[in-house]
Amino acid sequence: MADRLLGRVRRGPILLVLATGNLLAVAVAFAAAGPINSAAPSRSTIGRTWPIAEPDALAEIEAKVATLPSDMSKAFGPRDRWTALKAAPLGIAGADRVRSVVPFYTLDFDITLPDGKTLYPKGFTFNPLTYVKLPQRLVVVHPRELDWALRNARASDFILLSALGTQNGDAIDLSEKTGRPIYILEERVKQRLGLTVAPVIVEQSGTRLVLTEYGPRSRAAAVPPKGATR
Repeated sequence: MADRLLGRVRRGPILLVLATGNLLAVAVAFAAAGPINSAAPSRSTIGRTWPIAEPDALAEIEAKVATLPSDMSKAFGPRDRWTALKAAPLGIAGADRVRSVVPFYTLDFDITLPDGKTLYPKGFTFNPLTYVKLPQRLVVVHPRELDWALRNARASDFILLSALGTQNGDAIDLSEKTGRPIYILEERVKQRLGLTVAPVIVEQSGTRLVLTEYGPRSRAAAVPPKGATR
């Protein structure tokens, strides 16, 4: 069935969809393709078609990787010295606390239309959460609290490591060991979200971000407190 479907997607009006990006054309294309059954697929072409001129993205990535050193440590040194893997520092949460933040953003450049008309001027301030919905939470912890994060994070959550003194944590190594993607907390994210301590779970509530900080008692509890349940 997958082969027959792929055969239909590769030809006919689907190419029009690739050219226009029109969602309505998607529905029309599949309607024109008709039901998938055991009959031989049609080879007719409806409408104009064009060859795909863009290079294959995967092939480009593989070609770039082939030019990189096989052992990155020889080229850039040990990972613990990579500045790109240095996480932003946070203090230690001394008690449970819940607070909210509105992540206002101010444009540092004009956004203009093709005709030169200014759509949004430099200095325009808005709340991105008015327009988008974050599908996941951010679970921010120090390296020593990674086990706590793995127990309390949902499958869709992002786990971010923050620095604590000389403890930075190797996000790449920890991702390989745990089998789950681990990220570092960047300084700009720390500032935008108003983070000061960890562990903290950040999630969207309407047009605000709710920051739930976990003190020593909550971190030691076998079951996460209300607000951090799965």
